[in-house]
Amino acid sequence: MTNPVANPRKFLQPLDRTAILLMLVLSLIIGAFLLKGDRTAAKVRDFSWQDRQIGAEDNAFILAFSRPMDHASVEQNLKIAPPLPGKFSWAGRRMAYTLDSPAPYGEKFELTLEKARDRFSSSDDARTQLRPFNAQFQTRDRAFIYLGVEGEEAGRLIMANLTQQQQKVLTPPNLVVMDFKPYPEGDRILFSATERSTQSKGVLDQQLYTVTTGIQTQARVTSLLGSQFDPFTKPSPNQTPGTVELVLDSKEYQNLKFDLSPDGQTIAIQRVKRNDPGDYGLWIMKGKQAPQKVNADPGGNFLIAPDSQSLAMSQGQGMAILPLATEAETLDFLPKFGMVLSFAKDGSAAAMVKFNVSPDNPTRSLFLVTNQGVEKELLKTDGSILDAAFDPTQQTLYCLYTKRLPGEVYAEEPYVAAIQLKKATLTDLMRLPVQRDIQISLAPDGLGILFDQVVSDDQANSNGAIRSKSGKAITSSQLWFLPLLQDAQGNALASDPQPLELAGLRPRWLP
Repeated sequence: MTNPVANPRKFLQPLDRTAILLMLVLSLIIGAFLLKGDRTAAKVRDFSWQDRQIGAEDNAFILAFSRPMDHASVEQNLKIAPPLPGKFSWAGRRMAYTLDSPAPYGEKFELTLEKARDRFSSSDDARTQLRPFNAQFQTRDRAFIYLGVEGEEAGRLIMANLTQQQQKVLTPPNLVVMDFKPYPEGDRILFSATERSTQSKGVLDQQLYTVTTGIQTQARVTSLLGSQFDPFTKPSPNQTPGTVELVLDSKEYQNLKFDLSPDGQTIAIQRVKRNDPGDYGLWIMKGKQAPQKVNADPGGNFLIAPDSQSLAMSQGQGMAILPLATEAETLDFLPKFGMVLSFAKDGSAAAMVKFNVSPDNPTRSLFLVTNQGVEKELLKTDGSILDAAFDPTQQTLYCLYTKRLPGEVYAEEPYVAAIQLKKATLTDLMRLPVQRDIQISLAPDGLGILFDQVVSDDQANSNGAIRSKSGKAITSSQLWFLPLLQDAQGNALASDPQPLELAGLRPRWLP
């Protein structure tokens, strides 16, 4: 019997030799690739702001790459036009860029990235450089809501879009709007209003409504470097501007002051029962559920905190911090302060007013109160402290306050001021004409303040007229825009206000 091992030629048929030769060639090619490395160029797989419209709350974007990247080459070659200063951070193949301050509204931006390389390639190999990447995004239009004061617009909500130079009347002529607050996405406005027919008779019977603005929004997730790369959900459907919906009637209870939580999910309302004035207190309304009464002392001035889970309310001789729930046991009590004006966006601080009681010279002080227990006096005046707002970087507090004018007739002169919080230094930006009913609103990108200049007359016909805080009929009101400027050290600079050629009252920026 023949030994097959002794006969190797039986296995070296033409087909066998061809297969062995192919295996040798493939082994050499694979070995060459292993020695030489992968020469496939890296690329950007996702850009979280691509073709998006962003707002002040969008403070960072993400670039996701197909390969681990050389960090320095990416950071040196990333370009944004117009420039947006910020800081880089990395998590694996993802890079986050966090803005130092919100992107200016009403602008279009272009992002480009070229000549970056992956972590394992040599700097002189052009074949492995990142594929050039180019993308566009834009910010929301610069827009605000205000109350009309003249003709058919009197008492109606109007949306002014400065970017597109358009105005839209949102509410119907039968409603006289008393107060309003935008929802966080700017797609709706929550407002209180009374029927014009009853308002002209001196009856204030406020009901709560919402009205659509027609703005299309996109919801964001909160985690930038989480495991799921899905920074946006589907955009909300387009809505016709001016669609009004009743939220809360006034059949059994009169509705007074209200506030909307920053997440837009909860409304807090002060209410009093019509046939029992002793039944007075705070109610909360979540979504479209029926309102529920809060089991707490009625209190006075209140403001929902940025966490949308608590609120600050004046009670007796101080400010109580309460949970936004029906069973509201006090979380904290600040006995020094009588009013809260605003919160920092992250909830780390609040601007509060202290009433300094003195028989000869009563004054008021504006304090910065932090969640670390710091209470810093920023301003003291013999007049009033009417409003305050933290800028987006939380380095400056803008406020509206008054000084008492000398003389036998009591009069207060209003000022718009900027307070640098670290140094507690105050800069008066402008002095306003003597008036009491004045409102300011800080732009979400922190670049300007809206304010109104009211003309009122206690002798004017009051039928259907909007009234000031002093009860006088408002006959006219001019809207103004004050640009906010700073030097290289972050100190506020005075600037000239710009008239908007709009007759309106109580302007409020859309988020």
